[in-house]
Amino acid sequence: MEVYLDNAATTKPCPEAVEAAVAAMTENYGNPSSLHRAGLNAQLVVDGARKAIADSIGGDRDCIYFTSGATESNNLALRGASAAYGRKNKKIVISAVEHASVEETAADLEKKGFEVVRVSPREDGRYYAADFVNACDDSTCLISMMYVNNETGYILPVKETFSAVKRRYPHIITHTDCVQAYMKLPIKAGTLCADLISLSGHKIHGGKGVGALYIKKGVRVLPVVTGGKQEKGIRSGTESVPMIAAFGAAVKKLSPTVSERWDKVSGLKAYLLSKLRDMENVTVNSPEDGSPYVVNISAVGKRSEIMLHFLESKGIYVSSGSACSKGQQSGVLGQFGIRDKRADSALRISMTAETIEAELDMFCEALSEGMEKVRG
Repeated sequence: MEVYLDNAATTKPCPEAVEAAVAAMTENYGNPSSLHRAGLNAQLVVDGARKAIADSIGGDRDCIYFTSGATESNNLALRGASAAYGRKNKKIVISAVEHASVEETAADLEKKGFEVVRVSPREDGRYYAADFVNACDDSTCLISMMYVNNETGYILPVKETFSAVKRRYPHIITHTDCVQAYMKLPIKAGTLCADLISLSGHKIHGGKGVGALYIKKGVRVLPVVTGGKQEKGIRSGTESVPMIAAFGAAVKKLSPTVSERWDKVSGLKAYLLSKLRDMENVTVNSPEDGSPYVVNISAVGKRSEIMLHFLESKGIYVSSGSACSKGQQSGVLGQFGIRDKRADSALRISMTAETIEAELDMFCEALSEGMEKVRG
């Protein structure tokens, strides 16, 4: 029996998503840009998914633009908005715990003349909206902060920050990477005061290779990819109809159960923590009020990669951090005050509502065995 506890990296596609993708490949295989009936049928599939995603965040369907994934969405948000608004206002404010697709993009913009201010958590390991507002000024064109941290599950104060920023600096464009929050927390673009929202299909039981960027009406984003002017010229390239169909099907399935699944996974997190509490040299790095979907721990004295592969030998899959960093420390844990041996021995356990307690039992038993057998 395999135990998959790496759902922050990717989730298993749900049957509805698979069915939608297969139907798009076998029945609606036309090019959405074609003017004949086959093209129209494919376009209707894309439009249906666009509406489902728009409805899920309280937006208009015309505000949803499909991309190849959240990395591209984040690139489009930062590069496109800074190109549109950054001619004179050349300051960008981000959190210091962003995913690499935001951090690396900001670093590249920094090389091109933008000033990038990275806001760190305070000594108590928490973020405060006032720190972001104080980092902004009249020369700021963009602020970007993720909703849920992918390594610890920490929930950033996006709503409080964006609303405060908009009150003081209404010209600043607000962007949030909602990849680890979407379909887990209720997300409404208006409530968050977000101009731009990045989403991903494969984190919500859709499929890999598709994402979306919400762009509020009236907000300008210049394209990063140019060509045939698909997606109203914001993102050229033939749409991946099967993956878009899968994305939309997953959203339709999950949208009605956001709160129900949150409660269930919260119970699973509590169960897991109760099992870990008495385990010697195992510490919990995630905050108590973080997303229950992500639990970060340290098996102190055992290097992450070695323990990860020991667990793998038992058929248990977890992560040492962000899958996009291939096991390399991103520096995010250090920002949250988790350093040295604790950071070197960090493991990320990420669940879904389909996770069961028996799987957590198997993980804890294997971890306990690893603490005895694995050499640091």
